[in-house]
Amino acid sequence: MKAIFLITGIQAAGKSTVAQLLAERFPRSVHVRGSVFRRMVVGGRADMTPDPSEEAVRQLRLRHRLTARTCDAYFREGFTVVAQDVVLGGHLTEMTALIEGRPLLVVVLAPRPEAVAAREAARGKDAYGVWTIEQLDEGLRTGTPRIGLWLDTSGQTPEETVDEILRRAQEPESWAL
Repeated sequence: MKAIFLITGIQAAGKSTVAQLLAERFPRSVHVRGSVFRRMVVGGRADMTPDPSEEAVRQLRLRHRLTARTCDAYFREGFTVVAQDVVLGGHLTEMTALIEGRPLLVVVLAPRPEAVAAREAARGKDAYGVWTIEQLDEGLRTGTPRIGLWLDTSGQTPEETVDEILRRAQEPESWAL
């Protein structure tokens, strides 16, 4: 299956793990990590906060444009592309418009906050900083458009999540863009 998958969700939802496992299921695939473009900014980086600066939003949109262009370049060369990043709120609609390749299959990982908290504790790193799990979860559930395939992965292993995505991808008419 040649497609572009966009995996999103809040921190510790399982995006990186699921995206890597999904990409590994295809014979010709790439895993595009949107956060790489954020980390490339050495001087003047403005990270997103609950009350972001104009510069933070501008850099986020740049990151999304770079991710979209990278996805499209690999897709045009015959790869199945699995991209992952935190893309919430209206930014999800913007991102899906930026990605030109089709089919585009958006997957929103939406485990319950207590599952995210357990995963975050097990990771041994703090991805949240100024955010709380509850803030991002609320932004996901109330401010993000209901496009694509939304999965509550609280009780799933990453492998089970990938299996479900692939099973549902066989009939994408209800969730592909």
